[in-house]
Amino acid sequence: MTQASFPTAPDKAALERGEILSPRFDANGLLAVVATHAETGEVLMFAHMNAEALAQTLELSEAVYFSRSRNEIWHKGATSGQIQKIVEMRIDCDQDCLWIKVLPQGDGGACHVGFRSCFYRVVVEDGRLVERP
Repeated sequence: MTQASFPTAPDKAALERGEILSPRFDANGLLAVVATHAETGEVLMFAHMNAEALAQTLELSEAVYFSRSRNEIWHKGATSGQIQKIVEMRIDCDQDCLWIKVLPQGDGGACHVGFRSCFYRVVVEDGRLVERP
């Protein structure tokens, strides 16, 4: 595994308005990531990246995440064909959350359960979950 590193913003102004990507990884070394469909705006998934996954994402222009359950780097779609080609990446104001706009490849899905989006269930009034693709 490659140990990637990113610069630390020297001050609040550089963090919030500067031109240098200075991601603020959490205590576990992770950055929150929201992936949306670049053409429809649909939220596809929420995941995490560590520094290595972010560096690979930047290099490949494809989404590479860190799987907390498997404790490893995960190139989205490497086995399923659901590669997520990056169209645009945005970082929030304090650089602790990434928003990536992607074009899903393969069958166009993003969810390992088989749905287009990982957000395929609605919480109804009594707290039950109802599938609504």
